[in-house]
Amino acid sequence: MATIVKTASGTWKAVIRKAGFPTNAKTFRLKKDAEDWARRTEDEMVRGLYVQRAPSERLTFEKAMARYLADVTPTKRPQTQAGERKRSIPLIAFFGKYSLAAITPDMVAQYRDRRLAGEGRVDFQGNPIPRATNTVRLELALLGHLFTVALKEWGLGLGSNPVMNVRRPSPGPGRNRRLDNDESTRLLSAVDGHSNPMLGWIVRIALETGMRSSEIVTLRCGQVDVGRRLVRLVETKNTMPRTIPLTTEATALFEAALGNPLRPEGVDLIFFGEPGKDGVRRPYNFNKVWMQIKSSAGCSDFRFHDLRHEAVSRLVEVGLSDQEVAAISGHKSMQMLRRYTHLRAEDLVAKLDKLRGDAGLSTSDLGRDR
Repeated sequence: MATIVKTASGTWKAVIRKAGFPTNAKTFRLKKDAEDWARRTEDEMVRGLYVQRAPSERLTFEKAMARYLADVTPTKRPQTQAGERKRSIPLIAFFGKYSLAAITPDMVAQYRDRRLAGEGRVDFQGNPIPRATNTVRLELALLGHLFTVALKEWGLGLGSNPVMNVRRPSPGPGRNRRLDNDESTRLLSAVDGHSNPMLGWIVRIALETGMRSSEIVTLRCGQVDVGRRLVRLVETKNTMPRTIPLTTEATALFEAALGNPLRPEGVDLIFFGEPGKDGVRRPYNFNKVWMQIKSSAGCSDFRFHDLRHEAVSRLVEVGLSDQEVAAISGHKSMQMLRRYTHLRAEDLVAKLDKLRGDAGLSTSDLGRDR
């Protein structure tokens, strides 16, 4: 049975003591509110639906995210850690002062819509710049996982995960940026002319193998077998190790990189950067110089990841099967390779013309044969 008492400050405190449950108390401004809460809570206890909400009502989103970044994020890969810290900033700005219990699906939907509309970001004319749908999807994924961890591991009294009831933005169309011959010549000439030869090696290796930038710069000497023309990747984006066969061009590039006379003694990284404040050399960070060089080459809209798309497209064009391409690129399913299959359809046009030309047949001739 609940006890309702008036406090010295004039508010009303409801206290519930029931066998099998922890003592629960809450203070209200009105006596009626205290009675309603006590009645509703006791009913939930009887029906087996009671959830102790006090911890989630006290914990703000800002503190919850700080705990998530301290406890959960460090268990993930370095690239994912950096991404989550960046994505947490707009989430904290929007939800930070609310308690976890106060965040509703409606609030999550408002956050989604405002981010997609470009709120808080404008161009030179003052027009809003919408965020990419994938950016918002990743932010909602982080938000949803925080609530999942809070429910399953932190033992916070939450009725449900508010993100689960919110529609995610549909993924945007995949990029299909290819290099034409002139662009390829200018870009490769620019990277080859850079003072640090590692930049040219990295770009050309990406174009030859379809490897991601993170997979290339974290390579260690023992992962490359020049004699057998193989590269063994242990840590990949989809967590599945894979072995990549090397073309003769890629093999020559790795031979040059492995024989780099500037590699300090004891450094196992193939593509190494300058020592940090702790004296440790980490993977070569080429992003800044890459941005400058691609702009100078007239390819400012070309991203480094587009080199992967270019490489996989070329594998399709030379006639490798979907299974063979997936084994090299690391795509988990054939569906993920769909946006490369249009290249084969274009090639078929020429092949069909050649087939009919060799046979001396036209469409009308084929119809008469039937």
